[in-house]
Amino acid sequence: MPKPAASMPSAAAAILAAIRAVPRGQVAGYGTIARRAGLPGRARLVARVLSGNTDRELPWHRILRSDGRIAFPPDSPAFAEQCLRLRADGVEVRNGRVRLPREDSLDAAVWSPR
Repeated sequence: MPKPAASMPSAAAAILAAIRAVPRGQVAGYGTIARRAGLPGRARLVARVLSGNTDRELPWHRILRSDGRIAFPPDSPAFAEQCLRLRADGVEVRNGRVRLPREDSLDAAVWSPR
């Protein structure tokens, strides 16, 4: 069942915060971001929030499909830019795909107390 429109701004803020929390050199899937934002099962909402993003500082390039693939078409400028940004972060990209970490290992790196 879709969330009411009134909850969308707070949902978007939670999604953006979860994206900002992915550290340099790490990646996460849309579904992982949705769960971290308290919105399990809302991976498409994550994609929608990203598609409307205007914050140039947001590390959008660290968010991938659940199989590690870049969501943009391989011949698009956005695909090339995401590959470039990921490599600049130290992430290995092969044939438009990145090895996603086990979710528990990334969660431990990002969300555990220091």
